[in-house]
Amino acid sequence: MDTKDRPNDFETQWQDKLARAVKDLAGSEVRERVMAGGETLHTSREKLRWTCDALNILAESADERTRQEILTRCHCAYPTEDLQDVKALYQQTGDLDQALEVLQAKFVIFLRETLQLESELIEIIIQRGWGLAGIRQGNTIIATKIPKSSYLREYFQEEDPLEKRRLYCHCPRVRDWVGTEPSLPPEYCYCGAGFYQGIWEEILGKPVRVEVLESVMQGGEVCQIAVHL
Repeated sequence: MDTKDRPNDFETQWQDKLARAVKDLAGSEVRERVMAGGETLHTSREKLRWTCDALNILAESADERTRQEILTRCHCAYPTEDLQDVKALYQQTGDLDQALEVLQAKFVIFLRETLQLESELIEIIIQRGWGLAGIRQGNTIIATKIPKSSYLREYFQEEDPLEKRRLYCHCPRVRDWVGTEPSLPPEYCYCGAGFYQGIWEEILGKPVRVEVLESVMQGGEVCQIAVHL
């Protein structure tokens, strides 16, 4: 099916980003092999199996760093228009800590006004170092995602460790299958790392490198990314 004739849904958009990234970094022939069968997916289980197969095929033709870069290009982007004040501040001052303070303030407003969380819950999230801004360690930002916002209250009420990981996961394609087989290759979660890469490249105006330190898909309790500035 031609791309222009396919439904404009999340899955289609994600596969289109993957296809472009594979073509750019591994070539058209690899793209054809990787993307084969992707147009017939309906259930989340089918998406999981296809993604595992696609990334295994990609691994035959691309090294680890290239695969990671391909997946970062598939990320959901933070609105760049909402970063322009932070970008302008950094350009004026060159002060990374000030930029972090503004990002953190935006995050707290999001928790309070958009998600309408109670003050106690906001305090727990902040104390854990979760959220948009992350924590600076020299020239590295350690960013830890919050649980998926639509399940955030459920996450804190849930006691089963596996179900907590599923409620935490941000990926609508595969979150239902966290902790099951087949297991996704580790580079899949570089898609989520690309979210932070996009933020910091917009603010700093230069490339940054991201590294997945922990993810719930790979058995962790959180999804944590190092942003190397």
